[in-house]
Amino acid sequence: MKFAPSLVALSVLSGLSSQVSIAKDAEMETLVITSSRMEKPLSAIPNTVTVIDQAQLQQQLAATRDLSTIIGNLAPSFSPSRQKMTNTGETLRGRQPLIMIDGVPQSNPLRNGGRAGQTIDPMMIERIEIIHGANAMHGLGAQGGIINYITKQPGGNNENRVSFDVSAPTSFAADSLSFGASYAFSGAIGAVDMLGSASYHSNGVYYDANDDVIGVDTTQGESMDSQSKDFFLKFGYNFGESRLELMVNHFNMDNNGDWMPVKGSFANNIATSAVKQRQPWQAANNEVTTSSLSYKHHNLAGQQLELQLFNQNFQGVYGGGCFASFYDPAFDSTAGVTTCDTGSNGENYFYDQSRNKSNKWGLKASLIANNIADSGVDLAYGIDLFRDTTEQDLVQTGRSWVPETRYDNIAPYAQLSFSPLTQLTISGGLRYEYAKLIVDDYQTLWASGDKQIAGGKPDFKQSLFNIGLSYNFTPSLRLYTSYNQGFGMADIGRILRDGASFPDTGASIETSLTLEPVVTDNYELGLDYQHTLLSAKIALYRSEAKLGARLAMNADGFYNVKREKSVIEGIEASVTGYLTDSDDLGMTLALQQGEYDSNEDGHIDTDLDGANIAPNRLNLFWEHRYSTDISSRIQANYFMSRDFETASGDQYAEFDGYVTVDASFNMPLYQGNLTLGIQNLLNRDYFGYYAQTVPNDNRYFKGMGRTFSVGFSLPF
Repeated sequence: MKFAPSLVALSVLSGLSSQVSIAKDAEMETLVITSSRMEKPLSAIPNTVTVIDQAQLQQQLAATRDLSTIIGNLAPSFSPSRQKMTNTGETLRGRQPLIMIDGVPQSNPLRNGGRAGQTIDPMMIERIEIIHGANAMHGLGAQGGIINYITKQPGGNNENRVSFDVSAPTSFAADSLSFGASYAFSGAIGAVDMLGSASYHSNGVYYDANDDVIGVDTTQGESMDSQSKDFFLKFGYNFGESRLELMVNHFNMDNNGDWMPVKGSFANNIATSAVKQRQPWQAANNEVTTSSLSYKHHNLAGQQLELQLFNQNFQGVYGGGCFASFYDPAFDSTAGVTTCDTGSNGENYFYDQSRNKSNKWGLKASLIANNIADSGVDLAYGIDLFRDTTEQDLVQTGRSWVPETRYDNIAPYAQLSFSPLTQLTISGGLRYEYAKLIVDDYQTLWASGDKQIAGGKPDFKQSLFNIGLSYNFTPSLRLYTSYNQGFGMADIGRILRDGASFPDTGASIETSLTLEPVVTDNYELGLDYQHTLLSAKIALYRSEAKLGARLAMNADGFYNVKREKSVIEGIEASVTGYLTDSDDLGMTLALQQGEYDSNEDGHIDTDLDGANIAPNRLNLFWEHRYSTDISSRIQANYFMSRDFETASGDQYAEFDGYVTVDASFNMPLYQGNLTLGIQNLLNRDYFGYYAQTVPNDNRYFKGMGRTFSVGFSLPF
């Protein structure tokens, strides 16, 4: 699939797209998108936006608790879920999105361990705002867009709620049972309001459509046979025209470590499986605490002031293995390490595993002035301060794999919106990034060259622009065009730990070209039609990075970063028909093609693989409302087959597409609410998209077979 350059040449800069599942115009005008920084209504946001509201989220949670699956069901340009603890390879429009909780970054761009998708229990989420395509609204890490989990707000009435859920595959094996429970309270006393909740969930063993145990990922992280806990607290205080709010969320997910993988064979189409056996290392886990203190004043000299101080503290332990990458002759026969294999030259390989630690602090300060001097001009301006300190060590031997790396960022910004005509809106903005990377002297692992690297403090300066047009031909029909730039860093940790990143003698951080930032240009052209009986949208986009950050897997299954030019082009479309007051029928489509420059001649020539780009996808759904409180939904996801070719036209990977069908049902019961769900209703036997397109005998996983879920929540 190719797009002529002339098609996107019309896309001159940051327009107002709205790729959402909300049909009625009134709802579009009243729903405020907080992720936009200007708190504009959905119909005036300068990006393609998908909003998953509470009703849609509960509908999807009836069949699955996996947030990556839910996002892909409703925003098909997002990659299919890995169905694991890791979300490595899950991209939005073919690039990494910035995942946030109430605006607090969860992604770890300096050492992306692929765990940003497992930092909060979905029961704590009110809605999900997805801004498609590169943008600089929140700074570092949004080359593919922004996924912002908006947490629940305290209600005016005192309320308690308990929820229970249970799920199991068709086999109903004893070890396959998953179950969970949560308790939440909400209330207000005078100017003070509060919301708190606690949840526990236990995942059973996953089975495929043939009732065989699905293989475990003991390296990147496994969600089957695991337990998770989440504690959430939010306090608010309203005084005058101001509000002060504190949010704290602590999430912990631990694999039980009771299953070991059985290597499959990609060449012989034999799936990776698992056997019940205790893992000889610390089982993979996630521990994340997210906190935010925000202050909002609605009328400060005629402007709205917003301040947010935040912190995110992350620690993720990855599963162990007998890897050549971790071997060091200094640890041969050392007490405390377990020998597991012999290398080709007689090396005594031993088990080890890594641990990633990241601590983020940030301050966001914004002022919003609406209708300045009755001119119709709205202005948002402010400054973001950010510090991320990240390191990665090896748990068993205590060695440093990635040295402690500090990233300091100062970014002032300004965003304008102006309507010179009733039908026309012009928007534009500028964000200036000043960033410094601080790394002390360090030494790579023995298997990575045992190189001594001189530290340094390289800094980067980058101006990021957006500008665009939106024109309403009628109240129902709108044309827009946009251009946005996104800013990020390549996975610095992967670069620093790879001795091949420093081929010269006297290697130094200061002189390493690979530490240059990733700047992504996103062009877009779209058309929206909103009517009481029909909603239809189509958007064409082109995303280009002159110095991208492609993930390439080595022999041990670890990824290295390749800095190359990459271009991704795509189409997103949706149509929803409101057939009756009770029935909605719709489809969403995402097609994308991505290529990179494999020989550094300045021309893209080779297809991006499944670790870097999502499949072409068509989602269909039918929703029926039996009464005000009873509804059902059936949805089908068609993942289209595709080939991946090298510069010479040779096929290097292939994806055999498949179709899955899910169903859900919601109804009131005994003053509470009952949900029923079935994931993979037709029990389709398939290998996952990532497993097929990134061949690895240790990760050649099948997808989950038919799985039944029942949930019940009761307020009191």
